[in-house]
Order: sequence, then structure tokens, then C-alpha cells
Amino acid sequence: MQTSTLKAFGTGGSLVITECQICGSSPLDPILFLGYLPPVNSMPPIGEIPHEQSSYPAQLLYCPHCHLVQLGCIVDPRIIFPSSYPYTSSTTKILRDNFAELYQECKALFKFGKKDLVVDIGSNDGNLLSNFKDHHRVLGVTPEEIGKLAIARGVPTIINYFGQDVVAQILKEQGRAKIVTATNVFAHIECVNETLDSIIDLLDDKGVFISESHYLLPLIEDLQYDTIYHEHLRYYSLHSLKYLLEDHGLELIHAKRIPTHGGSIRVYASLPGLYSIQESVNRLLKAEENVVIKKSNLLQFRDDVVLSKLKLQALILEIKKNKKRIFGISAPSRASTLINYVGIDDGILDCVVEIKGSHKIGRYIPGTIIPVVDESKLYKDQPEYALLLSWHIAEELAPKLKKLGYRGDFIIPLPEPRILKNASI
Repeated sequence: MQTSTLKAFGTGGSLVITECQICGSSPLDPILFLGYLPPVNSMPPIGEIPHEQSSYPAQLLYCPHCHLVQLGCIVDPRIIFPSSYPYTSSTTKILRDNFAELYQECKALFKFGKKDLVVDIGSNDGNLLSNFKDHHRVLGVTPEEIGKLAIARGVPTIINYFGQDVVAQILKEQGRAKIVTATNVFAHIECVNETLDSIIDLLDDKGVFISESHYLLPLIEDLQYDTIYHEHLRYYSLHSLKYLLEDHGLELIHAKRIPTHGGSIRVYASLPGLYSIQESVNRLLKAEENVVIKKSNLLQFRDDVVLSKLKLQALILEIKKNKKRIFGISAPSRASTLINYVGIDDGILDCVVEIKGSHKIGRYIPGTIIPVVDESKLYKDQPEYALLLSWHIAEELAPKLKKLGYRGDFIIPLPEPRILKNASI
């Protein structure tokens, strides 16, 4: 079994990767370089005088041995996930629906009772566990202060980074877990081999580990380069996940594509022989064969990303030549990558609007002085164009904005930059 080769972070708070994060192989093949990007949560308050800020290389590397696509630079998690981390999963409908569906799927696949423990790693504000808490024992683990919101809503939460110390605490106070979940976090943890060992220590003899991560297949299919930022250390295919899980003595029992974050993968694993292996595993592995495990396809992805960037710049150029205004819609983490990689500044984008109550209102988009403001400004000022930075939910978002009174047109930046006429929605 592979053990981590990661060393201590340098004085700049980052670590250059020279060996595969899963299997330790080297050398790794360069695929795509998006430049030096600021951490997506480094959002200075509006009005702060611009000053020196850290940026880190965003380069995708490919391991030909285990097929893992990964970042070539790991940034200290204390920089990436500060205690003031502004993200709350409960504000996103698609995530609320996804976690409700996950619970129903668990009920259908496994037998677990009221006394069984469910642990969620990276539990944030308790969104996932809120579906389990009235039927089972639950416990969240998250390092951010947002964990206090979970506690307030009745979800017990350890506010700390997940690791052996936390596992020891849980085993002493709660016992072993029947289900351990890691949703939108399993690709974020730098020492994934040690983390998976800790998860296995926490599971009971018939326990199940469930992970959800950004999925490499739709990233390539839809040119989702905007999901590449330093929170996401690895971009899993099912092939690379299978390698990782089997290397730790676990067996894939179910896998499925899910719509969250523009396209993710949900995987169930347990000790071998406990549960029937669903046909979904072989079906998804076969779907990947001609897309994500060939270096030539990954290099074509790089070329397509460059063309997409140039097309978006050309589209924006025509709009600004006519002195039209553009507001950004929503400030997900992926917006920081798109804005910085494409080279969008406050002379191009007047502002980005967020829903009332967002922790990001009153701050600048990372690496820029583009302000994030309350969405009421969109309906009051009526800019000619609205750039949908959460373009992956454009079908849900555009009609909602129209219904609320926005009369301008929409810019869909990816995968093929285009204008969506408000009148045609």
C-alpha cells in the first residue's frame, strides 16, 4: 500500500508535487497550466487598498500509472480553508436536493438503524447530516467556524481537521461508524492515503465509505477549467478512485454520476465481499476508457480550453466596444479561476451580485478589485449583460433571474461562450 511522500510546506505555504499523490509514481505528465491563481477564498473587504497577495501555480499533471489527474502544487490548507471560510452548502438548492437523494439511496442499499453512527468529514453547516439526524446518530467534522451553524441546527460537530486524533476521539466517545461520508472534500485533503487509513479505522466491520468529488469526465466533456483551483488537489476518474480504494483493501460497490458542482461522481466502498457490486461500476469504467485515461485526449482538452478562453475574450470585446455594462452573477469558487485565467478586471465586469445573506457580499473577487454586492443591484441598475459565473446551473438560474425582474441578456461562458437572449428563455 502506498504511503504519502508529501513533505512539510515551504515558507511560501505551498508544496511542489513531483510524485503522484496516490501511487507515488514519477515523472508526471504536464497537461494544462492556468497560470498563478490566488486562493479562491482570499477575498479582501471592499475599500481595502490593493496590496501584495499570494498566488500559486495551477497546473494539471497526469499519472500514467494510476491515471490520476492532479494539481502540481499543494497549498497549506490553513491558507485555502481559513477559519472564516465563507462557503455554506445549505444555500445551494442542488446540494440540498443531492444530499436528500443520497440519504434515500443509502436507505435502499443498506440496512442501518437508529443506533448506527453516520460521520460526515468536511460537514460544513450540517447540510448532509440534517437528512440523517432524525433517524440515526450523526457527527460532523469540519475545521471551519461554520461548523457552529451545524451545532445550532442540532447536528453535533467536531470543529477540527479530520485525522487520527479526531478518529481516536470519535472511537472513544461514539464508537465505530456504519457510514462515513466525504462529499466535496475527498479531493481536497493533501495526505489522501493517511486519510483513507483513518476512515477505515473509523468504520465498523460492515461499514461503508461514501465519497463525492468533482468528476474528471464532465470536466473534460464540458471544458470545466473553472473547477481547477487549489482546493481541488485531485480530479478523480473512477479508474483512479478504484486504484486508490483497492490499494487500501476496499472494494467499489456502487458508482454514479451526480449533477452537483457541474458534474461529480459518487462512490460507495466497503471491505470486500460484504455487498453486491452494482453494474454501475463496470458501466462507468467502460464509459471512461476512451476519454480520461488517454494522454492524447487530455492534451486535446488543453487545446480546447485555450480556444474557449479566446472565444470568451472575443465575445466580451464586442460587448465592451459598444460601451455595454456587464454584471457577474454569483461568486462560486470557480468564478475566481475563470475571471483570473481569462483576464477579466473591474473595467470589464462592474460587479458580481450574490444572494442576500451571502458571506461574500462586501468583498472583492480574489486577485481583482471587482466588488461582490447584493443582487438587488442587478434589478435596480439593469445592466445590458449578466455573466453567469455559475453557468453549470444556467437552466435553473436564468429563468429565476428573469422572473425576479432582470431584463438584460445573459453570457454563458462555458463550454462554448455564447449570448442567451432574455426574451428567448
